[in-house]
Amino acid sequence: MQALTSAVEWLSGVVWGVPMLVLLLGVGLLLTFGLRFRTIRDLPLAFVLLWRGRVPEGKGEITPFNALMTALAATIGTGNIAGVATAIFIGGPGAVFWMWMTALVGMATKFAEAVLAVRYREVDDRGRYVGGPMYYIKNGLGKNWAWLGACFAVFAGLAGFGIGNTVQANSVADALEASFGVPYWVTGVVLAIFVGTVLVGGVQYIAAVAGKLVPLMAICYIGAGLVVIGLNIEAVPAAFRLIFTHAFSPIAATGGFAGAAVWAAIRFGVARGVFSNEAGLGSAPIAHAAAECKGPVSQGLLAMLGTFIDTIVMCTFTALVILTTGAWTSGRNGAELTSYAFESALPGVGGHITSIALAVFAFTTLLGWSYYCERSWQYLLGTKVIIPFRVVWSLAPIVGATVKLSFIWLLADTLNALMAIPNLIALALLSPVVFAAAREFFATRGKSEDNPF
Repeated sequence: MQALTSAVEWLSGVVWGVPMLVLLLGVGLLLTFGLRFRTIRDLPLAFVLLWRGRVPEGKGEITPFNALMTALAATIGTGNIAGVATAIFIGGPGAVFWMWMTALVGMATKFAEAVLAVRYREVDDRGRYVGGPMYYIKNGLGKNWAWLGACFAVFAGLAGFGIGNTVQANSVADALEASFGVPYWVTGVVLAIFVGTVLVGGVQYIAAVAGKLVPLMAICYIGAGLVVIGLNIEAVPAAFRLIFTHAFSPIAATGGFAGAAVWAAIRFGVARGVFSNEAGLGSAPIAHAAAECKGPVSQGLLAMLGTFIDTIVMCTFTALVILTTGAWTSGRNGAELTSYAFESALPGVGGHITSIALAVFAFTTLLGWSYYCERSWQYLLGTKVIIPFRVVWSLAPIVGATVKLSFIWLLADTLNALMAIPNLIALALLSPVVFAAAREFFATRGKSEDNPF
């Protein structure tokens, strides 16, 4: 077992190393420049579409808004609470700046993923719309590339049971036991019941729950963050100075913080940013492929908001809570650091806020990733796998909540990175399709009431 763990650790270091970060940012920059910075310039239009996205506009399974909420359900999670804290702990406050830069580039990546997912989606033998990287690899690049789509489906189908299920259940169990003394097995059983109940209804139930729960949990978490920031309002300018200054200069050790070089700020800012918003990993387009939208570009504009909301909004609030309270120099790391920051500002309740947020975020991640995994296994084995998959997925949280998962976390993190490789190759090769669709959409927008995009 030790040899296997060492091998996976080595592979994880390779796939999450400099080449992967360069590939992620490189493809993102290619798409950003190729789209002429449309993903940043047209943020107001995207928010207009977000409001309109509650109403079905075309063929699909779920409303465009609920497709975005399903994708956000999977991305808003431990990365927003523990990931930000880890980035600051290792890379210093400057890591937050590089998280922002990764998100701005990642918006173009997420836009392209959704455009291709809708353009190349299929209807399965149940009459349901299915799509994602495996489908736009097969249908966009041709049958000779189908093996690459199968690789993505295998990586996603296996990674989900770790990063999207057992690891999430373990995080919830740890948080609830620490704050409220809830036994681990109780958390596992309750999660299994809740998840199983939702999965019975398929993507429509998942999307309906996500459409209500995600906005509510985001507003509550931001509200709690605003209270903490308001109590430390005089420290906000200094927090922003720390972020911008140390994005380009090393920061010395202070308090329990060990100090960090600029390279650490860049590396962990980029890595944690990608971990949080999943831009480039290829997971979100599986949800967007089911949207009842007019066409690919309108859904792409909506999809890119997922990256903006997840990283620019949610992660920034976590970062400001940690920095304005001074908790970042405490020597704590991960979710413990975020919890300590909230508790220091709101004694007696701050730690509970973090635990509850972590539990709800992890639950929605379980739902979002259930759909990603189901579609991945369906691509490989057909619709006959759906019912057995849902049974196994619903029971897995019991295992996740009650056992140690250090190896599973490591393996899932590695598979998560491996998902990105087929997806990024496809995005780069199919970028001309994305650029052409975007040009036609913006050239005809407002000139025709029946815009095909």
